[in-house]
Amino acid sequence: MIYSVQIRAARGLIAWSQQELAEAAQIGLATVKRMEASPGLLMGNAGNIWRVKDALEARGVVFVEAGADGGPGVRLREIPAG
Repeated sequence: MIYSVQIRAARGLIAWSQQELAEAAQIGLATVKRMEASPGLLMGNAGNIWRVKDALEARGVVFVEAGADGGPGVRLREIPAG
Protein backbone atom coordinates (compact mmCIF):
# COMPACT_ATOMS: atom_id res chain seq x y z
CA MET A 1 0.00 0.00 0.00
CA ILE A 2 1.30 3.42 -0.92
CA TYR A 3 0.07 6.74 0.41
CA SER A 4 0.13 10.11 -1.35
CA VAL A 5 2.34 11.56 1.39
CA GLN A 6 4.95 8.90 0.62
CA ILE A 7 5.10 9.97 -3.02
CA ARG A 8 5.61 13.63 -2.06
CA ALA A 9 8.23 12.72 0.56
CA ALA A 10 10.06 10.41 -1.85
CA ARG A 11 10.30 13.16 -4.45
CA GLY A 12 11.74 15.44 -1.78
CA LEU A 13 14.39 12.90 -0.83
CA ILE A 14 15.67 12.61 -4.38
CA ALA A 15 15.00 16.25 -5.33
CA TRP A 16 12.66 15.41 -8.22
CA SER A 17 9.94 17.67 -9.53
CA GLN A 18 6.53 16.28 -10.37
CA GLN A 19 7.49 16.55 -14.04
CA GLU A 20 10.63 14.48 -13.51
CA LEU A 21 8.63 11.79 -11.73
CA ALA A 22 6.01 11.76 -14.49
CA GLU A 23 8.72 11.34 -17.13
CA ALA A 24 10.53 8.59 -15.22
CA ALA A 25 7.25 6.72 -14.60
CA GLN A 26 6.07 7.34 -18.17
CA ILE A 27 2.74 8.80 -17.05
CA GLY A 28 1.18 12.22 -17.42
CA LEU A 29 2.02 15.14 -15.18
CA ALA A 30 -1.68 15.54 -14.35
CA THR A 31 -1.71 11.95 -13.08
CA VAL A 32 1.18 12.62 -10.68
CA LYS A 33 -0.54 15.78 -9.47
CA ARG A 34 -3.79 13.87 -8.82
CA MET A 35 -1.94 11.11 -6.98
CA GLU A 36 -0.19 13.57 -4.69
CA ALA A 37 -3.32 15.63 -4.07
CA SER A 38 -5.51 12.70 -3.07
CA PRO A 39 -5.64 12.11 0.68
CA GLY A 40 -4.54 8.81 2.16
CA LEU A 41 -4.05 5.55 0.33
CA LEU A 42 -3.48 5.88 -3.40
CA MET A 43 -6.46 4.76 -5.43
CA GLY A 44 -6.86 4.57 -9.17
CA ASN A 45 -5.06 2.85 -11.99
CA ALA A 46 -2.85 0.19 -10.41
CA GLY A 47 -0.48 0.27 -13.37
CA ASN A 48 0.21 3.96 -12.85
CA ILE A 49 0.77 3.47 -9.13
CA TRP A 50 3.29 0.68 -9.80
CA ARG A 51 5.07 2.80 -12.42
CA VAL A 52 5.51 5.60 -9.89
CA LYS A 53 6.69 3.19 -7.20
CA ASP A 54 9.13 1.49 -9.57
CA ALA A 55 10.55 4.81 -10.80
CA LEU A 56 11.17 6.01 -7.24
CA GLU A 57 12.65 2.71 -6.11
CA ALA A 58 15.01 2.77 -9.10
CA ARG A 59 16.39 6.03 -7.67
CA GLY A 60 17.00 4.44 -4.26
CA VAL A 61 13.75 5.17 -2.42
CA VAL A 62 12.54 2.52 0.02
CA PHE A 63 8.86 2.54 1.00
CA VAL A 64 8.28 1.87 4.70
CA GLU A 65 4.93 0.42 5.73
CA ALA A 66 2.99 1.61 8.76
CA GLY A 67 3.59 -0.44 11.86
CA ALA A 68 3.48 -0.39 15.63
CA ASP A 69 6.31 2.15 15.71
CA GLY A 70 4.77 4.69 13.34
CA GLY A 71 2.99 5.50 10.13
CA PRO A 72 4.04 4.95 6.53
CA GLY A 73 7.16 6.65 5.25
CA VAL A 74 10.10 6.56 2.90
CA ARG A 75 13.86 6.46 3.23
CA LEU A 76 16.86 6.11 0.97
CA ARG A 77 18.55 2.78 0.39
CA GLU A 78 21.92 4.51 0.85
CA ILE A 79 23.30 8.00 1.36
CA PRO A 80 23.86 9.68 -2.03
CA ALA A 81 27.44 10.57 -2.90
CA GLY A 82 28.34 14.22 -3.00
